[in-house]
Amino acid sequence: MPADGLPLSADLEPLVQRVLDAAAAAGATQAEASLSHSRGLSVSVRKGEVESLEFQRDRGLSMTVYFGHRKGSASTGDLSDTGIRQALEAACAIASVTEKDPYSGLADRDRLATQFPDLQLDHPWDLTPDQAIDLARACEAAALGVDARISQTEGAGLSTQRGVSIYANSHGFVGRRSGTQHSLSCAVIATDPAGNMQRDYWYDGGRDARLLDSAESIGRRAGERTIARLGARRLSTRTAPVLFVPQMARGLFGHFIGAISGVALYRRASFLVDHMDKPVFSDIVTLEQQPFIPGGSSSSAFDQEGVATTQRHLVESGVLRGWLLGSYSARKLGLATTGNAGGVYNLIASHGELGYEQLIRDMGEGLIVTELMGQGVNGVTGDYSRGAAGFWVENGEIAYPVENATIAGNLLDMYQRIRALGADVDTRGNIRCGSVLIDGLQMAGE
Repeated sequence: MPADGLPLSADLEPLVQRVLDAAAAAGATQAEASLSHSRGLSVSVRKGEVESLEFQRDRGLSMTVYFGHRKGSASTGDLSDTGIRQALEAACAIASVTEKDPYSGLADRDRLATQFPDLQLDHPWDLTPDQAIDLARACEAAALGVDARISQTEGAGLSTQRGVSIYANSHGFVGRRSGTQHSLSCAVIATDPAGNMQRDYWYDGGRDARLLDSAESIGRRAGERTIARLGARRLSTRTAPVLFVPQMARGLFGHFIGAISGVALYRRASFLVDHMDKPVFSDIVTLEQQPFIPGGSSSSAFDQEGVATTQRHLVESGVLRGWLLGSYSARKLGLATTGNAGGVYNLIASHGELGYEQLIRDMGEGLIVTELMGQGVNGVTGDYSRGAAGFWVENGEIAYPVENATIAGNLLDMYQRIRALGADVDTRGNIRCGSVLIDGLQMAGE
């Protein structure tokens, strides 16, 4: 057993196999089970004082049984014989009273993964609570030290998590995972002479703590971003180009992921229904799923059903080339699973040659969006309206910070108006992209 006390993923196999054997003995025609263990440490400090220090240790067993096309699921944290038996009895009881669904069932056997490369996802951080507190304090202190106008702090936080899991089903598939996730962040508040306040933050995160930016650099970035927002103005209503920085551009592609996902498609609740093999983005945009990136946020050899993931284009030169389907949604649509039960596995957006500063010069005049607020996105129509903050650009240079703006449009139209993709790619998260410059968006302000 590793030093953190978690079992090896291979050691979990006998227990899930017991669940599958018991399900078969109960008359289930198919069954699946997953078991996970996780352990974590998180700390938050504010004004140098520890606000919270938490240890987390969780485990959970979930199971699904199928009696023909009747399905029942249950979960438990009690891994004793009695706890497992009661959970299985509950799943069988649920299946006995559900309606038949001809689309339910395990993924097809011939689609299950058979190759399991080492994707380098597991990098434990041997960090004591005192060390975690020291790092969070150093991060906050660096932010507060940027400028005397930084008058308040929302604090700094550090989190480190590690988990192991196994998924198995009655087709004989067994898939094991182990992985880590670490992060450090800080948020502070600055006040100008008139008493107006602005807040901003910065963070870093990833699977390997050795690759994170230093606590001091994260803190300084948080402080610098906050100071840059002082003196923010409101815009008058206008139409102008908008440059989404990578952290905000990720959300644009996230709306696209939702629109090409199985549930939205079979419910016909997507603005991209019937758009397969049609242009949906500017022709400079290519989006590719790459599930085998070493250390990637969403790297995996198999999806939540055990189906093999694949590297493939979802958008090619602006043209929609693929859906994101699990087995159930694929059957509802009369198609085959794409190995995307659970979502996309590392979406990589194409990028251009221009860096952030060059994109600002290329834009000439317009709005840089560094923060978005609200949930004004309609997945059925694609209508988009979000509160925004950032910076106004004139003559290719930042002129002043902006607050309380609203940007509006339709996602399909916005996608097709993309003028440039930045080389400033942010590799954090499951969507990797640079800044996105879009022409002619409507803005409302004063």
